[in-house]
Amino acid sequence: MTGDTSFEGINEAKADWGHIYNRFDPRSYSHELDKLDYVIPDNAKPIFQKLIGHLQQRRGDTVHILDLGCSYGINSATLKHDLSMDELNKHWGQKKMMDASSDEVVAYDQQFFSDSNVNEDIEMVGLDQAENAIAYGLASGLLDEGLAVDLETEPLSALAKEKLAPTDLVTSTGCVGYLTEKSFDRLLPAVNEGQQPWIANFVLRLFPFDVITKSLDKWGYVTEKLDGQTFFQRKFASDDEQKQVLEQLSEQGVDPTGKEDEGHFLAEFYLSRPMKDAAEVPIERLLQS
Repeated sequence: MTGDTSFEGINEAKADWGHIYNRFDPRSYSHELDKLDYVIPDNAKPIFQKLIGHLQQRRGDTVHILDLGCSYGINSATLKHDLSMDELNKHWGQKKMMDASSDEVVAYDQQFFSDSNVNEDIEMVGLDQAENAIAYGLASGLLDEGLAVDLETEPLSALAKEKLAPTDLVTSTGCVGYLTEKSFDRLLPAVNEGQQPWIANFVLRLFPFDVITKSLDKWGYVTEKLDGQTFFQRKFASDDEQKQVLEQLSEQGVDPTGKEDEGHFLAEFYLSRPMKDAAEVPIERLLQS
């Protein structure tokens, strides 16, 4: 069974959030996912910050980050502007925001993000198939560059490849499963035009990562999983969603006891680095320092 076919079947166990991913602003996204304690950007933030610090030491002051499945630029808000999901949800939940037009929200957010702490040593490029979300990320200033492309079905343009060549770090916080090895096979030639980037994926335990690891292997990457740690993504949207997820995990031989059976999606962290970098510092020591 190919990776995309198996992922497609697994995705059927999850609630469909397509109606909030491609609006003209993030208010519905924030409102709906806040109710489910969507916290994976917060949980990923300390690990990403450590990787950014190591890359700054190795490659220079500015770290060029490509965020896969970036939606509205949430990881940029947490990393570049040092905001939490709670702060973002409170911001978008204000009465003046709820009553505003999308154009007014963008204007408010331009000011809000420009007034917040900005890490000038990070450049954020977002990639997502949601064109409206990418447009918001660019207009609000959360994204320095945005690429609206579905890597599952279409190749990167020459201009997109040019924008991705300086990439130092590729991040994702839950899009693996929607992105399969097809996307990585299209992405890897572009990001490997310059220095090989580190590739940091938070992957729901629902999705086997081995098929993507094989794609990374072909480019000389060593992929390590951070053993013994799982990370909350969000609560299950319903009893039915939890039931279907537990069934999928059981079919894959993954034990949900004390984990997903307690009511949350859980992710694991995978870091893929060039062989030389991985040999110098194992993942556990890298993330402890």
